[in-house]
Amino acid sequence: MGHTITEKILARAACLASVRPGDEIRATPSRLLAYDFPGTTDLFFRQMKQDFGREKVVKPQRIALFIDHMVPAREPKEEVLHQQTRAWAAEQGTVLHERKGIGHQVAVEEGYAKPGDFVLHHDGHVSQLGAYGTLAIGVRRNLIEAFISDQVAITVPATTRVNVRGALQQGVMARDVFHHILRVLGPGSCNFQVVEFTGPTIEQMSFDGLQTLTGLTMFLGAISSIVNPNERTIAYARERTTTEGFEPLRSDSDAQYAAEFDIDVSSLEPTVAIPPSPDLIRDLRDYLGLEVHSGYLGSCASGRLEDLEVAAKVLKGRTVKAGFALHVVPTSQRVLSEASRLGYVETLVDAGAFLSSPSCDYCYGHVATMAPGQRAVSTGTLNVPGRMGSTDSEIYLTNAAVVAASAIEGKIADPRRYLA
Repeated sequence: MGHTITEKILARAACLASVRPGDEIRATPSRLLAYDFPGTTDLFFRQMKQDFGREKVVKPQRIALFIDHMVPAREPKEEVLHQQTRAWAAEQGTVLHERKGIGHQVAVEEGYAKPGDFVLHHDGHVSQLGAYGTLAIGVRRNLIEAFISDQVAITVPATTRVNVRGALQQGVMARDVFHHILRVLGPGSCNFQVVEFTGPTIEQMSFDGLQTLTGLTMFLGAISSIVNPNERTIAYARERTTTEGFEPLRSDSDAQYAAEFDIDVSSLEPTVAIPPSPDLIRDLRDYLGLEVHSGYLGSCASGRLEDLEVAAKVLKGRTVKAGFALHVVPTSQRVLSEASRLGYVETLVDAGAFLSSPSCDYCYGHVATMAPGQRAVSTGTLNVPGRMGSTDSEIYLTNAAVVAASAIEGKIADPRRYLA
């Protein structure tokens, strides 16, 4: 009986011949990632000394920190937090990435998403590194443990396999694919498991799309998700790897799964996750014409080059409706630079979009907050009450093309008429 890619990665990280779901192991992460945020990294720094009596981390070279929230700082206390993070990184000798963009995207650009590696973060959306064959898991207490010891305790998770087939229609994106999978499987269907995406659609999907797909699987209850690397993945990783190599792994053909699903997306149309929960998936057509007041194109789930390209296609030669606030936030400085080179930035700005530097702040309402009664279309990660401002505002989660089309009409709109 064969093994899944997840089992193989964890077995190698634990220096074991093999592991099975439910096994309690101690594994050595290849990389530890974290962004500074009140109650997270600042707490980790204190707990190292107070709870564990440790002044120094083990293997500082495997730790990378990101300053991507509260950028730029809005209050003195926010800049104080950034100062603490800078000082700690310098004291420990760890890498710090500041103002380069959203950490999950920057991690990919910096070569931290290596096929076959085991990565930990305190944020579950790090699962998007799974697009590159990396097992990336969001944890809390275990991350502190990994700071001060070589290994972490982990229970080997079971894996659910989702085979996706069918060509996507115009105006349908990876966000819709995930929404459909969530609608079919149901929230909590993959609790404490890893979701393994396979199939012809996955093989053809761009890395931008795969990051969207893998980065949202926490809403299935999963602790992570992963895609078996192919030659394209390996070539991409090699371009970003400097001194450290990697050894890709793949699932065996006779691997055992907790469940397997076969999903055809050839007839899939644009979708929307309606408030107040990201698991309330509906067909977009049922909400066409609903008045919306703002749009957000960004977050670790979107805002990559593919998203900016489709938004520019929708908006080219058109204008954002008067009174509608369209916020476009690329995921990283590199994405912003490339979008500028390709002319997407000019198109979006000429249409009336407000373009911001890469930051997580729009996603959780730290800036551009909504007033009571307002509605937004968003490519963000959540639509719970208060996520982007007032608890009496509403967020409709859609793909980037829908956000752009809705900005033109000031109401939820089907992008396909603008892409035809």
